[in-house]
Amino acid sequence: MKTIVIDFLYLDLNTCERCMGTEHVLETVIADITPELKEKNYSISLKKTKIDSVEVAFQYHFVSSPTIRVNGIDILGEVKENICESCGEICGTETLCRVFEYEGNFYNEPPYGLLKEGILKAINGSMNKEKKSTYQIPGNINNFLHKSQKS
Repeated sequence: MKTIVIDFLYLDLNTCERCMGTEHVLETVIADITPELKEKNYSISLKKTKIDSVEVAFQYHFVSSPTIRVNGIDILGEVKENICESCGEICGTETLCRVFEYEGNFYNEPPYGLLKEGILKAINGSMNKEKKSTYQIPGNINNFLHKSQKS
């Protein structure tokens, strides 16, 4: 059996509505596609990682919250962000989190169809691997991590 590794990278699963909503949609999609994948001899390994320090952000080359990668490929498209009130409450400063474009609309949580299509495309090899570049932690993430650790 081939194992598909899905990494769910997030800042907070207790307060952030985007992260909690993304987790729910992701778990629903995985439950729905698992039988089909088992028939094709695939299993899914879901790894949830809280980005709670600058060191962890560097380890995962974390750019925006939330992020979902399948076998190392970010499946959520181009990173676009807007103000996330939930994360702002956590660290006491304006924080930008990811928004998701799907079928011409923007959402604070990735729609079911976006996740399902992204996962299946990554498994089928029809998504391009990202080019490795020198990673720098985005200022927004750096500020969040430093301020939330002081709270």
